[in-house]
Amino acid sequence: MINHTIETKTSPVILTFQLQKEKEPAIASICKSLGIRLSAVSARDYAQKLGHLAGVKGFPREKSIYDGMPFPAEMLVFSGLNSDQVDAFLAEYKKTGLPAIGLKAIVTPHNVFWTAEALFRELMKEHLSFR
Repeated sequence: MINHTIETKTSPVILTFQLQKEKEPAIASICKSLGIRLSAVSARDYAQKLGHLAGVKGFPREKSIYDGMPFPAEMLVFSGLNSDQVDAFLAEYKKTGLPAIGLKAIVTPHNVFWTAEALFRELMKEHLSFR
């Protein structure tokens, strides 16, 4: 997981991709208790830049619409959270006993211009190289 954060003018948000249905209520509850906005990203928005999806100022919606297959794995993307907030979220999620979500990233000055699809591909490469 990448550990640099990017300053945003929006509230902290966690973007979810292909989240398993049984995890949604637990994650929503954790986010609510920690004051974090939750945003489930639909497959048609996988061509959007992370900055737009996270509500970062200066990132308008792109005209392109993703028309590929939905991601084959779950992914969480943290934006506007500091390291203590990320740690708190992960600790609370672990307490639920639900299976881990293998692909996680933080929106950074480096990846804020990437599309969700590009981030997913990069995280999958990293994830598979660790196995």
